[in-house]
Amino acid sequence: MCLLSGGHALIEDVPGVGKTLLAKSMARSIDCTFQRIQFTPDLLPSDITGVSVWDRDASTFTFRPGPVFANVVLGDEINRASPKTQAALLEAMEEHHVTVDATTHTLAEPFIVVATQNPIEHEGTYPLPEAQLDRFMMRLSMGYPSREKELQMLDTHSDGSTYDEIKPVLHAQDVVAMSQVVRRIHVSDEVRSYILDIADATRGHHELLLGASPRAGLNLQRAARTRAVVAGRDFVAPDDIKSVAPAVLNHRLILQPEAHMRGVAVEAVVDSILNSTPVPGMRARV
Repeated sequence: MCLLSGGHALIEDVPGVGKTLLAKSMARSIDCTFQRIQFTPDLLPSDITGVSVWDRDASTFTFRPGPVFANVVLGDEINRASPKTQAALLEAMEEHHVTVDATTHTLAEPFIVVATQNPIEHEGTYPLPEAQLDRFMMRLSMGYPSREKELQMLDTHSDGSTYDEIKPVLHAQDVVAMSQVVRRIHVSDEVRSYILDIADATRGHHELLLGASPRAGLNLQRAARTRAVVAGRDFVAPDDIKSVAPAVLNHRLILQPEAHMRGVAVEAVVDSILNSTPVPGMRARV
């Protein structure tokens, strides 16, 4: 959904549930380039964006692109790098270009960053500030597979990964074309007002210190458009908004200290807001 919406995803989950394999498989299925960046405390911004190298034969500097120039970029354990290095990736996410030695280089299209972090282990990490978390369209959690799925995995992967068997079903230009279709999906004034009602409810909620930003509302609309396309519709329905809202909003909201001490969960606050916000009546677009 983030891929077609032009957004980026933050996956918070424990090691070993398949986050890297998910990103690699997505890249292969759409015939796109893939790069993995392992974030560590000694990682430099130039290790992400690239560096200018002196070419002795040409007597000039030549730009050597970094891993951020792939279509699908996996930022593994993003919270283990310094804030300066994190900012280098997040700037590329927002601007879709990088500037090295006063020269701007445009990134590939499509472009998506899938960043991961371990929600359990915090020692030696640099938590992402709220302003940087806000740049991710969605925060997702894969969770453990069901017993049936894990049994199937043990059987299927007994001789190794099936990653090499994945064949492209789309190409990069197809994804770009589909993204353009998503942008043309109709959003009525009633649905836009519904988005604003939800955002306003987060800003005035007594359990929340920080509510949804204007960027959150834009991402909510973009994600809902993609869901409408997947459902085969040319218009956004309120159910699209309700479906994508938790993943779009949860990482953007900050609880009041008192609410946090009482064990209140952001997810529960979002659910209560969605349940209490009046849903507009909808009719199909004529």
